[in-house]
Order: sequence, then C-alpha cells, then structure tokens
Amino acid sequence: MVRVDDLALFVRSAVLGGFSEAAREAGLLPGQVSAAIKRLERELEIRLFARSTRSLRLTAEGERYLPYARQVLQALKEGHAQLHEERSELRGLLQIAAPSDLGRNVLLPWFTAFRRQHPQLTLRLFLSDRVADVFREPVDVAIRYGTPQDASYVALPLAPDNRRVLVASPGYLERHGRPETLADLSRHDCLTYLLGGRVYDKWAFHQGEQRVVAHVRGPLQSDDADVVHRLALEGEGIVYKSWLDVAEHVRTGRLVTLLPQLTGEHTPLHLVCPHRQQFSPAVQLLHQLLRQRCEAVAGAMPRAQAGSGIQLP
Repeated sequence: MVRVDDLALFVRSAVLGGFSEAAREAGLLPGQVSAAIKRLERELEIRLFARSTRSLRLTAEGERYLPYARQVLQALKEGHAQLHEERSELRGLLQIAAPSDLGRNVLLPWFTAFRRQHPQLTLRLFLSDRVADVFREPVDVAIRYGTPQDASYVALPLAPDNRRVLVASPGYLERHGRPETLADLSRHDCLTYLLGGRVYDKWAFHQGEQRVVAHVRGPLQSDDADVVHRLALEGEGIVYKSWLDVAEHVRTGRLVTLLPQLTGEHTPLHLVCPHRQQFSPAVQLLHQLLRQRCEAVAGAMPRAQAGSGIQLP
C-alpha cells in the first residue's frame, strides 16, 4: 500500500531536484528519502527517477505519475482543512443576495435562526429583485429562481420542484367572484410584476402536456415582488406567485389557491456560488438548512386536480 509520507517525499524530490534537498526540507537523512522512494517504486512497480552519481531526474513514468500524486496530496490537504473548519466555530462575513419577496417573508427568519446558531458569523443581506452578478458584485452566494443557464457557476438545488400558483384573498373573491376557467382571468384584476421595465402579463400554465398562456391585466403594477404580494393580501387582485412565496398565507387562509385543475409554471429555487472554492463550511451549512426548510414547504404544494377543460378567450 502506498504511504502518504512516501508520496509527499516523491513530490518534493521532483520539485527540488534531489533527495538531499527534500531530506533537508523534511528534517530527514538523504538515505531515508531514498528508501521512501524505493518503497514507493516497489508498490507502483515502476521507476520514478533515473539516478546517477551526478544527477537525478524523473523517468517518463515518473513525469506521468507526478500530477496524480499532487492531486492526491491536495485532496487530503483540503479534506483535513474542511474537517478542521467544520469543527471550528463559524466566523467572518457571509454576503447573501436573495429576491425581495422570498427574502423578506420566507428566508429572513431562517437567516436569523442560522446566525443565532453561529454568533461569530456576520450576515450581510441584499434583498432585491435585480439579479445579482455573483462574479462582479460583493456577494458570496445568491438565492435564485429559475433553471440555471450559465455553467460557469455552481447552482445547488433548494426547491427543484417548486411551481407558481394562482392565488387571491378571500375578500377579493367575495367582491369579484372566483374564476373557474383560465378565460375568466380576463375579467379580473390581476396584479402584474415588472422587471427591467418589462411587464410580466403573460401567465403560463399546463394541463397535462398542453401549455397555455393567459394574457392578463390589472390596475396595479410594481417592480417589487413583495409589493405585489402585499397588494394581493389587501384584496386588490389575483396574483401568480411562487408557491414558496405564498405558502404560509395559503396555510393560514389569507390567500386562496385558484384553478386547481392547472399546473403552474415550473420555478425551481437554487443557491448559486461563483465557484466551488467559495463553497465554504458556512455556505455548506446554510445550504443544508435552506434545503431542508424549502423542501418542507414545497412538500405542501397543491397538485393539479382533474377538472373542467381549459377555456381561453
């Protein structure tokens, strides 16, 4: 079996160009390093170095083996560091970007609970519907809706099966009636959302394999998803929101789901990191917490029921 110490001495001998140099660095005798290399060569059944009285150089096999030896030692080093960090108390600054509605009304108490568990950790929160650029902006992680399109960053699932749902307050439904078909939405006040100056007034649904889009309108619009949510709670209209955003208000009866025969648009939620090197122990623990909480909420999401066929204007 290959010894880790022998592997390390092989790498240092290759880098430093001699057994004597590697021995001085490790506080050993040159003969001990030479013995370690011979032991490694016996295990691998190859010659790693071509030796002479005046020089030491890697063989062709040694050249090919060197990068693998380095990878093994680096992996062991990273594993040791990670275990050490996990045992240590989390500290430092963790900067998180999240959507406004989800961040304020769902994630915020989870963030504060996480910080109470790790009192030496400082959280800096950026709650906005503008999509944060995790490469250019001072954020460590971002919480994002949608299917990741950019393979250059790491996207970890939080609620992969999350969908949008159509909801309104009981007060609104008492005054305006309940829509029974998709076509009925054209006669209702629908609360629409703006992003980048664009109004999202086309709401997509599925019934089985069929995809349909309803063109909606209403007297109130906002570029803040939290505001749209609050308007729905005040009875100002119907809103099409992520289930994660509205689940608690549906549970308490402040909002009612509509058109149960339809399946809402797929809206997965991810935690995004610029690269794996930023997947620190703090980010790992935060991801575990958020995924557990999100999956619990998503588990109560209503499923499409058999009902009347789709009717469009």
